[in-house]
Amino acid sequence: MTIHARRSVGARWAAAAATIIALMTLSIGAQSGVQSANSVQPAINAAFDKYKDLKEGKNADYIPALAHVDANLFGIAVVGADGKAFTAGDVQTEVSIQSISKVFTMARVIQDQGPEAIEKTIGVDATGMKFNSIVAVELAYKVGGGPEMNPLVNPGAITATSMVQGQTGEDVWRKILNTYSDFAGRPLTVLQDIYKSESDSNQRNQAIGMLMHAYGYIKQNPGQATDLYTRQCSIGVNAKDLATMAATLAFGGRNPITGKQAINADNVPYVLAVMATAGLYDDSGKWLYHTGLPAKSGVGGGIIAVVPGKFGIAVVSPPLDEAGNSVRAQRAITDITMALGLNPYASKPFRQPAAVTK
Repeated sequence: MTIHARRSVGARWAAAAATIIALMTLSIGAQSGVQSANSVQPAINAAFDKYKDLKEGKNADYIPALAHVDANLFGIAVVGADGKAFTAGDVQTEVSIQSISKVFTMARVIQDQGPEAIEKTIGVDATGMKFNSIVAVELAYKVGGGPEMNPLVNPGAITATSMVQGQTGEDVWRKILNTYSDFAGRPLTVLQDIYKSESDSNQRNQAIGMLMHAYGYIKQNPGQATDLYTRQCSIGVNAKDLATMAATLAFGGRNPITGKQAINADNVPYVLAVMATAGLYDDSGKWLYHTGLPAKSGVGGGIIAVVPGKFGIAVVSPPLDEAGNSVRAQRAITDITMALGLNPYASKPFRQPAAVTK
């Protein structure tokens, strides 16, 4: 298959995935709507009780400050169309957003420059490699011949940050922070201890930024792009914030608490499509296989999942598995999804209505 053909197939897949998710949103929204508190809260409580004493996984330590975050922290939040939050555990303590931030920077670029800006500059294909792989960059450039990555791995994410528009670095930063705050429904701030720790230990990301600049993905100032990316990853969020951010995507880009339109509804399917194919690093396929939900994880311990037209779900729990995804969060969201029947791929057989006899 030629490089041009590979790109065409990738573009068609991205467009098809976005269309499917848009249809899911319309279909789900047309159904009965949000489950009642009588079913949601018990499902959350059951998941919390089941996994609150689980000791699997360990905190990320390649960013030294993350190793010191309380490993017992565990909170679940689900936000519905009316902005009501169903919660269990600690949903107030902040952790750093880390790679979940990539979703909302991608959303900003798509909103300002259109979906083709991401697709043609970075790509929307899963790499099948680690989130900070340099090999993936080399393969995309030398074998793929162009944009064969995505904005949810570090090379693509740093590039996406470089694409946010502004006259100065501070202008760009304000736009990023304001975007995240619009999704969360409250002003967010940087956790300075995390930012310092990450800045002192991000040599690999600095190298990735320079390589992306050398290969023409980042057009200028790769050092600034890497620093702003580091800063966005250090923004503090709690489980309720993350659930609200996910819910904003679930309801066509409109924050269900504030009513503010964070991004246009037409742009949401493109964001969800990339989350579905690349949201949980190199275990994204396994996640989609079990839940069917667009999602994104971060090494700070959070995972968000989007149920189009119904809910935003978030769990915070710092201990991670080998792929870099929160152990408790994966299991809790999977259980909640199954208990509430939220997998959008799970359909019921069509039954012909009984004939009316005279």
